[in-house]
Amino acid sequence: MKALFRNPACLIGVLLVVLHLVVAIGAPWVAPYAPTSLLDAPLEPPSATYWLGTDDLGRDAFSRLLWGGRVAMLVAFAAGIIAVVGGAVLGLSAAFMRGAFDDCMLRLVEMKLAVPTILFVAIFVTGFGQSIPILILAIGIIQMMGVIRTTRAAGIVLMEQGYVRAAQLNGESGPKIILRELLPNVADLMAVEFALRASSALLLVSALSFLGLGISPPTPDWGLMVEDAMALLDSEPHLVLAPALAISTLVLGINLAAEGLAEAMGLDAARGGASG
Repeated sequence: MKALFRNPACLIGVLLVVLHLVVAIGAPWVAPYAPTSLLDAPLEPPSATYWLGTDDLGRDAFSRLLWGGRVAMLVAFAAGIIAVVGGAVLGLSAAFMRGAFDDCMLRLVEMKLAVPTILFVAIFVTGFGQSIPILILAIGIIQMMGVIRTTRAAGIVLMEQGYVRAAQLNGESGPKIILRELLPNVADLMAVEFALRASSALLLVSALSFLGLGISPPTPDWGLMVEDAMALLDSEPHLVLAPALAISTLVLGINLAAEGLAEAMGLDAARGGASG
């Protein structure tokens, strides 16, 4: 932990993420208006009443910005958890079992690499709907493929360790060995992978919302706010810049924190990011 806070970039990243979390949690009490309220004051400039002005429908942009962070982080962090937990279990199972199951996991990873991520999620969402649970599931599944490859590689190395062989000789079952011997020894790798997958999920859901395939209106979402305000970029640039800045600072914070965590644990963050 001390090593993390000796890294200035990591400290900045942690502070940015904590700031976003605090603002998102406090949105119901901080936001001056409900995010979907029509205030009969369309395209009001920033003022003491409307800190970021209002959009073309008369909704308070500042309130929508605060609430949009809740949606973005819910999707990103929930998808990251699904990706890391599911990917770690499947990747370590492939390393333990090898054979046909291992080949099946590798083929799934290769299929993911052959299909652009945003296309896969777009097809999934088109078929099953644009609800938040569907988005979380779709993004979590596609992010899981990279985690499978990373944890499988780590699991193959761990399978050669003496304590794993001793557990096998003692007659312990496969699931018990995976959960008790392998999984705890990739916890540091999983922590870094979670940060990387959450960052990627945040960018992905924002891009999908911008394309009209993510969060459905009138739910406040940063990507949706950028898309709605693009037609007003010349006259109302703050309506685009504010949510874009929110997305970029949160992604930057998560990435800086992930890099610092990886350095402190002696891991290569780039390896996790390159794994898709």
